[in-house]
This record gives sequence, C-alpha cells and structure tokens, in this order.
Amino acid sequence: MNIMLMSTIYSTLIMGTLITLISSHWLLMWAGLELSMLSIIPILMNKTNPRSTEAATKYFLTQATASMVLLLSIIMTMVLSGQWSIIYSNNQIITFTLTLSLIMKLGLAPFHLWVMEVTQGTPLIQGMILLTWQKIAPLSILIQISPSINTPLMMLSALLSTLLGGWGGLNQTQLRKILAYSSIAHMGWMMVIIKFNPSISLFNLIIYIMLTISLFITLYMNNNLTTLSLSHVWSTAPPIIIIILMNLLSLGGLPPLTGFAPKWVIIQELVKNNNIMIPTMMTMAALLNLYFYMRLMYSTTLTLFPSTNNTKTKWYFHNNKMTTILSPLTSLSTMTLPLTPLMITLN
Repeated sequence: MNIMLMSTIYSTLIMGTLITLISSHWLLMWAGLELSMLSIIPILMNKTNPRSTEAATKYFLTQATASMVLLLSIIMTMVLSGQWSIIYSNNQIITFTLTLSLIMKLGLAPFHLWVMEVTQGTPLIQGMILLTWQKIAPLSILIQISPSINTPLMMLSALLSTLLGGWGGLNQTQLRKILAYSSIAHMGWMMVIIKFNPSISLFNLIIYIMLTISLFITLYMNNNLTTLSLSHVWSTAPPIIIIILMNLLSLGGLPPLTGFAPKWVIIQELVKNNNIMIPTMMTMAALLNLYFYMRLMYSTTLTLFPSTNNTKTKWYFHNNKMTTILSPLTSLSTMTLPLTPLMITLN
C-alpha cells in the first residue's frame, strides 16, 4: 500500500474510535465501531497471504455478528424509550443483548476463539493494534452503561476469560498466541470490576496497553515469533531478553512490578463489596498465566547455548539505539507500582 492510502486507513481507524469515545448518541457510537472495524481489515491484510486473509475474514465475520446484535439492542432501546441517547435500561432482554454484543467485540469467553487465530495470522504490529487500540471503543461503551450491565452474564464471562486465558496459554509455543491468551485473561480482570468501579477498569486498561505495546515493540525489533527464537536472543542481546522477561512477569502480575497494581486494586475492591469467591478463583487462574511466563523465563535464560564473549556483546554495537527507545517503556511497565494511588486518584 502507498503512504496516502495507509494514512487514510489509519486516520479512519483513529477517527472511528474517537467518535465512539466522545458520543452519547447510540447511532454515532455504532457508526464509530463500524468505521474502526472496516478500517482495521486492510491493516490486517497489509501483507497479502492466505493466513492474513483468513485472519481478516474471521475478524470481519465475528465483529459483523457482534455489530448486528448491538444494533438490535440499540433499536429495542429506541423503541421502548423513544430516544437515541444513552439511558440506563432495566429491560432484561436489552441489557442481555447489549452486554453480549460487547463481549463478542472484546473477545471475551466464550466468544474468544477468534482472538488467537486472528492474532496469530497477522504480523506483530497489526496484532498489537488488534489487542490494544481495538479494545478501547467497546470498553468505553461498557464503562458508560456500567449501571445497566447484565451482571450474571458479565461475571460468568469474566471468570471464564481468566480461566481459559490461563489454561489456553500453557501448551503454546507461538508468542502471538500467548499474548492473545494473556489479552483474554486481562479483559476478564477488567470486566469483573466494571460493575462496581469503572475507573479501576480504566486504570487496568491503561496498564495493560502500556505493557502490551512495550512487549510487542521489543518482539518486533528482534523479530521474535516463537519461544525457540526467543531463546536465541540471550546469546546475542542479554539486555533485550531481560526487558522482555520483565514485561512478561509484569503482565503476569508478579509483585513488585507494575502489572501487580491493577490486580491488587481489583481484589481489594471486590472484597469490599463482599465478593470473596470471585477474587479467589481469579487469583488462582492468574497463577496459570504466571506459570507459563515463568516457563518462558526458564527456557530463555536458564538454558544457555555455547557462545563466546564477543557474541554476547554484539547487542551493544548493533542494538544500542533499540535499547535507548525501550528504556522509558520498560521503566513505565515495570517500576510504577508506587504510583498506583496517584493513578487511581486521577482516574
């Protein structure tokens, strides 16, 4: 694609999300979601091959189905209330269909199977956009309608997402699929608290996007797609593998890294609302995520290939600019736990 076409597509993608964010009119919010969906498809198919075409097709079919269900709930809301603005409905059918459509948009369980396939079928940068930017618009709608969310459906979906996000990543060797399962688990943590305190969901989203972007950029600069290729990095670029592993452990929620902050705050808020079993089950599920991150750490740092001192210092001469770029991202994604009270106050 030429520069003009790509700039138009990316501008449409950004504009669609912004329309959804700033609108209080249901039809405009739906139109923003559609602009975002239609503009991401040529981005996913930037490198034309059968795998990317299949991924874009799966994404379109899933998102189009979710859009139809969302439009159905919007029409029912308009028929019953007589207005297009966001109102808190008590109608069970409307809240169920509305929550269901946004769960499909976000790729939460049990509608999560497309997330791994689409992420695996696209390059790293396109996968990063899919797992970060494309989550903002549906989540903003959920935050706006949080008082009228179908609570049993959302809680069930959140619990399933954290469990399946942990179990699914255990037997994976593809890094993109591991990050897709991690995304599903993180979405589950965001959804479980959105009914009680939407600002904590927003805080969790900010931390998740920061961690995911840092990790994807690091993998992209080293062209790492599998755990085997990741294990080869240690002999040529030790600082890069340390950055990757710190980001992975932070995604897993290991204290005292930044990723522990949203889990800590969510568990505290759920306990304040007399929910003991839900945070207990989700904490046990989070250990599964932490396990396969620790397994990656073992396979990449504790099993070294024979090398000389010269090969271990190549990173200094060839990747010095890369480490300079990643330094602020790594600092933000691993060392901002003490700023948790301030960030929650700002939200």
